[in-house]
Amino acid sequence: MPMPLQAARIIIVMGVSSSGKSTIGKSVARRLHVPFLDGDDYHPDANVEKMREGTPLTDDDRWPWLERLAQSLHEAADRKGAAVGACSALKRSYRDYMVEKAGEPILFVYLHGDKDVIAARMAKRSHEFMPTSLLDSQFETLEIPDPETENVLVLPVTDSVEKLTMSTVKSVDHIKSFKRWQ
Repeated sequence: MPMPLQAARIIIVMGVSSSGKSTIGKSVARRLHVPFLDGDDYHPDANVEKMREGTPLTDDDRWPWLERLAQSLHEAADRKGAAVGACSALKRSYRDYMVEKAGEPILFVYLHGDKDVIAARMAKRSHEFMPTSLLDSQFETLEIPDPETENVLVLPVTDSVEKLTMSTVKSVDHIKSFKRWQ
């Protein structure tokens, strides 16, 4: 039985590369009239170069990136009442770390899709620094969030952008009570 979702000002759309994190995150942020922060923009240059070369990131590569993104989301939520981010957040330890560094609850929206569906999507797009060769490492690293122990909404990547957006927005109806005008 999934635990009830904990109210959060920060929403992170998560999943493997090509699951639709940025598309859905932007759509949710537009619907809620709050800032959207794309995790890709917070990677240090060294991480970008590793990925561009097809080298998977290590935990040591990820910690500073996750901290920077979590703190930026917290600051954006302070300014605007709430914030939405896109971040792979593949391991439970990464998600827990982000909650710790943000200093507040985070709702993770996990876009779940099997490897074949994601591979087909990845083949149709060109990402600045995420080659298709890294898809296997993404799935090897992924620890699927557990709705019984984590603040997570699990949604299928095969749903439409509109349906995924509405499912997310409905799950955070408390956000309208935050003071976005400050």
